[in-house]
Amino acid sequence: MVVDDSLTIRAMIETLLERDRRIEVVGIARNGEEAIDMIRLEKPDVVTLDIAMPGKDGLAILDEIMDMEPCPVIMLSSLMRDGAPIVAEAMDRGAAACFNKAMIVREATRFIGLIRDLGRGLVVADTAMEPVAIAA
Repeated sequence: MVVDDSLTIRAMIETLLERDRRIEVVGIARNGEEAIDMIRLEKPDVVTLDIAMPGKDGLAILDEIMDMEPCPVIMLSSLMRDGAPIVAEAMDRGAAACFNKAMIVREATRFIGLIRDLGRGLVVADTAMEPVAIAA
């Protein structure tokens, strides 16, 4: 499932993911409220979630996901850089990974691989481990 308030980013991620026949996009939400409803309905294997959205931000939505239907969540933001406090906060709240939005196209193979691996349970979030993050 893809959650982002930007139509451009939603379309870009959907297009990248549809290139891999092993991945099915089961829902696209433009805000947190839509995301929560879709997660309850679709029970996705992996969620990509923008941090900065109007209304509830991505971290608040992450908290809701972890409370109701825990699943691997990849937090997306242009603020995702090595050592950025937002990475540690997202991981502490249960994110499986953090990825810099600006790097999605350039690092598409790694982004798609991360989604596949999380969906198959091959990558598990662990607060003792280094967060999976792509820096710009």
